[in-house]
Amino acid sequence: MGHSLTNWNVEDNVFWESEGKRIANRNLWISIPCLLCGFAVWMYWSIVTTKMQELGFVFDPDPAKNKAMLYTLISIAGLTGATLRIPNSFFVALSGGRNVIVATTALLILPAIGLGLALREPGTSYSTFVILSALSGIGGGAFASSMSNISIFFPKRVQGTALGLNAGLGNLGVSVMQVLLPFTMTFGMFGAFGGGAYSMPTTGASVWIQNSGFVWVPILLVLTILAWFLMNNMATHNVGSAPTAIGKMLYLTALGFASAAVGLYLLISLKVNMWIVLPITILLTLALIRYLSPEKIRTNLKKQYAIFGEKHNWVMTWLYVMTFGSFIGYSAAFPKLIQDVFGYLPDGSINPNAPNPFAYAWLGPLVGSLIRPVGGWLSDKFGGARVTHWDTIVMIAAALGVAYNVKAANDAPNPEVYFFPFLILFLLLFVTTGIGNGSTFRMIPMIFEPHQAGPVLGWTSAVAAYGAFIIPKVFGAQIQAGHPEYALYGFAVYYGSCLLVNWWFYARRNAEIKC
Repeated sequence: MGHSLTNWNVEDNVFWESEGKRIANRNLWISIPCLLCGFAVWMYWSIVTTKMQELGFVFDPDPAKNKAMLYTLISIAGLTGATLRIPNSFFVALSGGRNVIVATTALLILPAIGLGLALREPGTSYSTFVILSALSGIGGGAFASSMSNISIFFPKRVQGTALGLNAGLGNLGVSVMQVLLPFTMTFGMFGAFGGGAYSMPTTGASVWIQNSGFVWVPILLVLTILAWFLMNNMATHNVGSAPTAIGKMLYLTALGFASAAVGLYLLISLKVNMWIVLPITILLTLALIRYLSPEKIRTNLKKQYAIFGEKHNWVMTWLYVMTFGSFIGYSAAFPKLIQDVFGYLPDGSINPNAPNPFAYAWLGPLVGSLIRPVGGWLSDKFGGARVTHWDTIVMIAAALGVAYNVKAANDAPNPEVYFFPFLILFLLLFVTTGIGNGSTFRMIPMIFEPHQAGPVLGWTSAVAAYGAFIIPKVFGAQIQAGHPEYALYGFAVYYGSCLLVNWWFYARRNAEIKC
C-alpha cells in the first residue's frame, strides 16, 4: 500500500473483480474526505467573514466599505482557487496521484493554522487576511487533480459513479463546514493555545472564532497520513521519488500563485475593474504554464491547447459558468448576504429580529450538491440540452424572485418578514445550479471526441470556479452601493444569454449539435 501500481488494467473484468475494485475503492474513499476538506477550507470565508462582521472587525471606518472588504476576502479565495485548478489539471501525470493528494492536503494546513493564529489576535491587519484567503485557494484548485486522479482507477462503465461520488461528496464540504464552524466557535476547544474568547457586542456571549481555522489542522494531518500510506501512484506516470515529484507540482503551484498574485495586486492595490483582472489572470496562468513548465507538461499542452480553437469549447464554458460557477459563488456569498440583507434596518441599525445566517446558509450548498446527480440522470433520459433549457428558465425566474424579496427587505422596517420567501427561492436557485451542473457536465462528452472531452471538462471546471470570485465581488459592490438586488438582476440577464446560447447551438429543432 502506498506504492506505485505496475499492473493496472481495470477494463479486464477478472483483474477488476479480483484486485482492482478493492484498490480503486480504497483510493476513492480517502480521496473524498481530502477533497471535502479542500472545499471546506476554500469556502470557510463565507462563515468566517460573517462572524467577523458580527464581532466588529473593522478595516475601514465606513460600514459599507468594511462590508465590501469582507466580501473581497471571500472573492480572493475564489480567484486563487479557480486559478490553481489550471495547473492542478497536470499534477497527476507529472507527480503521481498519491503524491498530489498528500501534498495538496498537507498544504491546506498552512491557511488553516494561519487563520486560527490571525483570528486569535484582534488587531491582525487586513493584508494578513488577504494572504490567508489566497492560500486557502489551494483547496479549490485540488478539485481538478482529485478528479483526474480518481478517473484513472475505475473502468469506463463505472467512472461516472466514481467521479460523481468524488465530486458530489467533495462539494458537501461547503455544507459540512457551514454546520461545523458555528458549533466549534461556542467553546475553547484548543485551550490556552486557542487563545481567549471574543464577546458578542449584542448578547455578550463568548465566541472562539479562531477555532474556524484550528479545527481543520488535526483532521488534515490525519488525512495526509492516510493518503501517504493507503493511496497509490501509477507506475506508468514514471514520476520518480516522492520529493522530486512533489517538488514539480509545487513549482507549478507557484506559477499559479504568481499569476493569482498579479490579479490580486491589480484588484486590491491598483483598483482595476474585476472584469479586466479576471481575463488577465487566466491568460497569464496559461502563458506561465505554457512557457515555464517542465518539458513533459509543455508537450502535453500542445495537444490540449487545441481545444481553444474549438467554438463549442467556448460555448460550453459560457454555460458551465452559469451552473457550477453560480453554485460555488452563491455558496460563498450566501451566509453574508443573509446577514447584510436581513441583519440591518434601513437606518443601518441592527435588526433585533434578524434570522441567524448560520442556521440556514448550509442548506443551499447541501441541496445543490445532492441534486447534481439528478441532473445527470434527467439528461440521460431526456437529453442534456433539453434539461439545461428548462432548468435555465427556472433559474431566471428564481433569481428574479430572490431579487424582489431582497429589494423589499432592504426597504422594509421589518425585513425579516421577507426572509422565508427569500430562502425558499434561493434554495430553488441552488437546486437549479445543481441540476444544470449535472446536465451541462453530461453534454460535454456528447459534443466532443474522447481525446478532447477531458481537456474541455478540465478547462470549463477551472473557469467556472471563478464564480467563487465573481459572485461575492458583485454582491459586495452592490451592498456597498445600497442595491444588492442589482446583482441578481445582472445574474438573471446572464442566465438569459445562456438560455439563448444553449437553445441556438444544442436545443432547437435544427440545432448544430443535438445532445
